[in-house]
Amino acid sequence: MVFGMSYESITEKQRQLAEFRPMPDALVRNLDEWFKVELTYTSNAIEGNTLSRRETALVVEKGLTVGGKTLTEHLEATNHAHALDFVKEQIEREPSEISEREILTIHATILRGIDDANSGQYRAVPVRISGSEVILPNPFKVPDLMEEFSTWLKSESGLHPVELAAEAHYRLVTIHPFVDGNGRTARLLMNMILMMQGYPPAIIRKRDRLAYIGALEQAQLGGSKEDYLKLIAKAVDRSLDIYLKACRGEDDIHPVAKGKLLKIGELAKLVGKNNSTIRHWTKEGLLEVAETTDSGYQLYAPEAVERAKRILELQKQRFTLAEIRRKQSKT
Repeated sequence: MVFGMSYESITEKQRQLAEFRPMPDALVRNLDEWFKVELTYTSNAIEGNTLSRRETALVVEKGLTVGGKTLTEHLEATNHAHALDFVKEQIEREPSEISEREILTIHATILRGIDDANSGQYRAVPVRISGSEVILPNPFKVPDLMEEFSTWLKSESGLHPVELAAEAHYRLVTIHPFVDGNGRTARLLMNMILMMQGYPPAIIRKRDRLAYIGALEQAQLGGSKEDYLKLIAKAVDRSLDIYLKACRGEDDIHPVAKGKLLKIGELAKLVGKNNSTIRHWTKEGLLEVAETTDSGYQLYAPEAVERAKRILELQKQRFTLAEIRRKQSKT
């Protein structure tokens, strides 16, 4: 069972999606274009890239530059899009056919022009995850660990496709084989495995960043992996719904209903605080911005209301903001 629903339920949605294949070319292009931008935007945003969703689309689809953004942020967008193209070229194969070569190619593409000295190369230095207690493997062990990982991937056939993809992602980021780009590479590997098995790619939303990082860390520190598997399964389930609704003509494929996002003043009013408090909580990493408009307005997801109310409850219990942030990262 996963997050109160079974893998069988996800499998059934995948079976329904398979019945629509082959899908009309126009629909395939529309879905592919939307997912390319959304995957690129969210994956880079998790790592701190400040390009908005709209700006990412301009860079990826139009090849335009965005004023006030760094060259690295532009390269992160175009590189991720190119890496996703490479991933799509592999999906007629089986997960058991994935080798270290494909993983290194993804990583080389991710860091091309950003850090050419380390792109497509295993790290030779110790690294730490900022703000995390997780101790990563010694660099001298990385080649052997990656060989073991590749062997595991070639031999693992007993897991459900979603769990296999999630487990591959988890194992790769836990090895942390690269100086930089581990998260983006792992998410692309996960999605390559999903697409190889007929599933749409999973999008880890920007608003889920804290929960995602916290769930990974919890498992890496010896705790339960359940929260992490739930989060990935939910992401796959959302993508299946997007595809199925598009195939049935039920809805626009764009799942972000902008009318449901909240301006800072609206969020502040709903929780009984002022705008400056919401800004401060956001700056402290307690709240996350779901989207920034072209005019610079920060918009929050509806879930931010419950998160803000929880912050207020913890403050009444005399928890500091730093303590609240740590608690949030573990939920």
